Amino acid sequence: MKATLLTLLLAVTMFGAQAQTQQKATSSEAQIKAALLAAPADNRDGAAVYGYDADGKFVLLRKGSNEMICLADDPMQEGISVSCYHKDLEPFMARGRELRKAGKSSEEIFATREQEAKSGKMKMPKQPTTLFVYTASAEDFNAATGDVKNGYLRYVVYIPYATSESTGLPLKPNAPAMPWIMYPGTHGAHIMINPPRN
Repeated sequence: MKATLLTLLLAVTMFGAQAQTQQKATSSEAQIKAALLAAPADNRDGAAVYGYDADGKFVLLRKGSNEMICLADDPMQEGISVSCYHKDLEPFMARGRELRKAGKSSEEIFATREQEAKSGKMKMPKQPTTLFVYTASAEDFNAATGDVKNGYLRYVVYIPYATSESTGLPLKPNAPAMPWIMYPGTHGAHIMINPPRN
C-alpha cells in the first residue's frame, strides 16, 4: 500500500514538473515578444534575441541590426526575467552563461571573470554600457503569448573599475531610485538604478 502511494506521489510530482516545463516551452514569437519588454522602445525592432528551442537549448531566435542583445526568459526559472544589454557586454555575459552551465557558483564566476578581465582574456567595454532587466511574477506572465502584467524594469550601467570616488556615487541607495555603485574597483563595477515599485 505504502509503495503504491509513493509511486503515485512520484508520478504526480513528475507530471507536474513536466507540465510546468511544457507550459513555458513557448514559441519563438512569444519569447521574442517578452524579451523585448526589457529593451528601450526605440531599440526593439533591431535587437538580437536569444532564447530556447523545443529541447531547451539556448539559441539565437532573431538576428539583430543594432547594438542591443536581448535574452528571453529561462523556462526553468519561476516567473519571468528577461534582459537586454549593449552588444559590447556580450563577452562578459556569454562567459557568465558558460561558467554557470559548467556548474560554477556566483562567487566562482565573479572571480574567474575578474581574473580574465585583468589578464585581457575577456574583453570588457571601455565605455559605460547598459543592461535592462524586466521581471514579473509567474501569475503575471503568460508564457504562451509573451504577455506580461505588472512588470518591473530596472537599470544597470556597467563601468568597469569605477569607484565611489571616481563617480561620486554612494555604495548603497540612500533614497528611492537613487543610483549607487556595486562591486566598485572591479571588472564588474556597475551603477544600479532601481525605480520605486508601484
